[in-house]
Amino acid sequence: MAEKLVLAGPASEELGRTVAEKLGLPLLAAEFKVFGDGESKFTLNEKVEGKSIFVVQSTYPPVDQHMFQLFLASHQLSEAGAKVTAVVPYLAYARQDKEFLPGEGVTLGVVAHQMRSVGVRRLVTVDIHSAEGLALFSFPTYSVSAIPSLVEYAKAKLDLKDPVVISPDFGGSKRTEAFARLYGAKFLQLSKTRDRTTGGVSVKDSKLEVTGKEVVIVDDIISAGDTVKAAAEAVIRQGAKKALAFCVHGLFVGDAFQKLEKTSVGPIVCSNTVPGKFSKVDVSDALASHLGTLEE
Repeated sequence: MAEKLVLAGPASEELGRTVAEKLGLPLLAAEFKVFGDGESKFTLNEKVEGKSIFVVQSTYPPVDQHMFQLFLASHQLSEAGAKVTAVVPYLAYARQDKEFLPGEGVTLGVVAHQMRSVGVRRLVTVDIHSAEGLALFSFPTYSVSAIPSLVEYAKAKLDLKDPVVISPDFGGSKRTEAFARLYGAKFLQLSKTRDRTTGGVSVKDSKLEVTGKEVVIVDDIISAGDTVKAAAEAVIRQGAKKALAFCVHGLFVGDAFQKLEKTSVGPIVCSNTVPGKFSKVDVSDALASHLGTLEE
């Protein structure tokens, strides 16, 4: 059996180290560097021929820099004779998995092609935006769920009384319904529309049984904050006592923090696929548990 090691990429140093500890694997001796002009460099400091390497590197902003660092490391390791598994807790471009408007590129397909070309043999991610995106990869690809870990946190840290769990839209309903089922709460779904040209979000005010309730809004990603903001405003208008937000990947780009503060959403809880202020739920157990089952 091939010796296994973990490379903790610069975007996921802490998470990579924790995954290595839980798997009982050594960290690979390597170095990443970013020059003043933005160019990236990867240096491998040990022989890896015949070894199996888990490259743990999330691809949150700066997206292209983190993605290119993943490509650099994977290519160097593959060229040196290693078997590469890309462990990408947050997979950027996963929302571009189809042609939504005429002429748009399916960018996730480009990412899949590039990963294969640099020698990635397997991909493990966490809660990919849509399972349909997995079909764009020509090598084994797995999406591990952080939802059980989010539910464990909610039960252990928050004293919620008969909450209602809400999905902002149909696309995330299965993920949110799983959260509600594991928590033992009622599940509801909002009707969201997004302008594919402007990116604007609106939520239809369908009648919801949320009067006096604590409402947990569950989504896979909080990026600009518009979806959670619109969902929170909708449930508060219909009499909810409180709106909380749970998500797997907390990007919080631009003025997302300010938007949500003005909406009085809170608490906000995310996983550590993306490190940040609200990254309170550790996904290392879920990742290590899955990685430990993989065979060459």
